[in-house]
Amino acid sequence: MQFFKFTLLLLIFSSLELQAQTIIPTSTKPFSIGETIEFHSTVLDENRTLNIYLPNGYSPDSLKKYPVIYLLDGSVDEDFMHVVGLVQFGSFSWIEMIPESIVVGIANVDRKRDFTFPTNNVKDKVDFPTTGGSERFIQFIESELEPFIESNYKTDSINAIIGQSLGGLLATEILFKRPDLFDNYIIVSPSLWWDDQSLLKLEPTNFTSNKSIFIGVGKEGTVMEKDAKKLYKKLDSLKRKNAKIYFEFFEKQSHADALHLAVYSAFEKIFKKEKVH
Repeated sequence: MQFFKFTLLLLIFSSLELQAQTIIPTSTKPFSIGETIEFHSTVLDENRTLNIYLPNGYSPDSLKKYPVIYLLDGSVDEDFMHVVGLVQFGSFSWIEMIPESIVVGIANVDRKRDFTFPTNNVKDKVDFPTTGGSERFIQFIESELEPFIESNYKTDSINAIIGQSLGGLLATEILFKRPDLFDNYIIVSPSLWWDDQSLLKLEPTNFTSNKSIFIGVGKEGTVMEKDAKKLYKKLDSLKRKNAKIYFEFFEKQSHADALHLAVYSAFEKIFKKEKVH
């Protein structure tokens, strides 16, 4: 009897293996969610790469226009893929957390240079020898990147920036110095310790357009957590009627994994429509 069961099982597995071996694909084709663009930046005097996600059904010939989300640390092997996944999921018609959006991932060349302003802190200079290029990088965003995207893609007038860690420092610097470059700011785990917290001592420039600003931080040590909360309190204390300020502490996340949940939460707070019952 046992021999019969063994033989039967052997026949079944042999049949399954044979079926698997006889499967022949009828066709294969590349799987794409957008496009990668390489170009020379005159402002930065170097070649740069953009990874661009286009919503399902996007067409250059369509009248439909889309908001744009600019993602710092936007290389394919950094934050581009998982943030695009959140954007796609959140824009499903049965979710409607976020409008269908174009995502522009800005791939890095030297993030320590591009995301930091000059520092007087000796240790900063040692740890970041190429530091201090944020002013040029912001100019690159304003005079080259945004005009290029607006000229070549079906964009509407709404945009956002997402930055984490040093990217959060840069997003905060833009908010303080050139706030009208973006409508919505998602700032996660910002490295506000840079230059002995000098950015937190700066008075933010007033802005003319409506803003939604989300600040998130995980369990990342006293300095990071306190600085993020200080940023929130500073912005909230301005009591600007054309700004909505959100703060969230992710106690189960660290500096390494706070971004994903923070971006999801930011999308919910900034974009989600009130449901009509």
